[in-house]
Amino acid sequence: MAYLKILWYTVSRYSRNHSSPLPKSRNQAFTGSFIVIGSFCLSYFFLSASISNSPPTLIAASFASRLLSISSSSITSTYKHFPANYASISSSSQSREIKTHLNSCNIFHGKWVLDKRSRPHYKPGSCPYVDSAFNCFKNGRTDSNYFQLRWKPHGCNIPRFNGTKMLELLRGKRVVFVGDSLNRNMWQSLVCSLRNSLVDKSRVLDVSGRRRFKTQGFYSFRFKDYKCSIDFIKSPFLVQEWKNADKKGTRRETLRLDLIQESSTTQYHNADILIFNTGHWWTHHKTNKGNNYFQEGNRVYIRLEVEEAYTRALKTWAKWVDSKVNSTKTRVFFRGYSASHFRGGQWNSGGSCDGETEPIWNDSFLGPYPWMMNVLESVMSGMKTPVSYLNITRMTDYRKDGHPSIFRQSEVRSGRRPIIQDCSHWCLPGVPDSWNELLYVSLLMSHHL
Repeated sequence: MAYLKILWYTVSRYSRNHSSPLPKSRNQAFTGSFIVIGSFCLSYFFLSASISNSPPTLIAASFASRLLSISSSSITSTYKHFPANYASISSSSQSREIKTHLNSCNIFHGKWVLDKRSRPHYKPGSCPYVDSAFNCFKNGRTDSNYFQLRWKPHGCNIPRFNGTKMLELLRGKRVVFVGDSLNRNMWQSLVCSLRNSLVDKSRVLDVSGRRRFKTQGFYSFRFKDYKCSIDFIKSPFLVQEWKNADKKGTRRETLRLDLIQESSTTQYHNADILIFNTGHWWTHHKTNKGNNYFQEGNRVYIRLEVEEAYTRALKTWAKWVDSKVNSTKTRVFFRGYSASHFRGGQWNSGGSCDGETEPIWNDSFLGPYPWMMNVLESVMSGMKTPVSYLNITRMTDYRKDGHPSIFRQSEVRSGRRPIIQDCSHWCLPGVPDSWNELLYVSLLMSHHL
């Protein structure tokens, strides 16, 4: 009995001095397991005490240290890696605890870690809705790290993507992606990720058809069992592309900085979730040069700097959102600028990124923060409508390995004519899957898990 008292005292002392990695409520959940393990091991302690010449206190201390060490490492491991279905936990106290944990850090600041045990949201080459230009696996890419790298925020852990849970969150809702082909990249990733969670994949209905999509810039998938749709509307600038007649009657392309794209008021203003983006088309030569291209009212500017034009366009978008979108019904997101990684030129001047199989590991090699994001953040700060900012800019800057490059097409030409490489979009599965994982976390947070 004296040995038992010594053991209890020693375990208590060790536990008081041991820093627990979990909140109290989670520690309590493991207390029962700890006691059961200790009960089974008591026989070992008494046997050791009876045959050893060591003092009972020393034996008790050694036993307690081993037990606590095992328990601590087990608990830490459990907490470090959330189970895939943890978001379905119904306990309100545990939900609050997890939400507090996720609120403790910026989920967009972190690093990429290679996790070969983690399966992608959908198998490479398995989703029929991926554009051929993004389907790197089918186009002959043989390395696999580009879809096995997982985003790990600094200071917190995020749950793994759970398609079934996300479909429940989206039940009866309409999600609309509005923007350029980088948003189409993200939209296709989400459709494929959600589709993969279904047992009967025929329950996904192609509403619009590819022919209509190519001609009208609208595409929609409906998940029948959940009565929700995931749509994409092409709007690379968010504001209206236009044609203006000059003095000779020649019609020239312009960009109306004072008008939101026409489809806005009829096609998506009342959606449940809106995800906007714009950026890459503002770096193209005609836009970036800004000569006789930007227009407001009847005035076509002879010269307007692209930074000023972008600011005016975003203010037009912000004004439309504030006046047309009902924030009590519709959740608005804006996805940040996605980094490109061209070497030796741009897409139309021989730029390349082939042969890259690892991300940038050293922060000193990252590019400067894009000026467009500073403008966006300034405009959003003045809006009355709350906008959730999916700031994926930095996390994409690391991923020079994730682009289609030469695998944007199924056959690599060996002739003299150079291949135009894609170092802007992303292979699927790949980087956009992580954007949707962060979208998923954001929706979980707003639904209180």
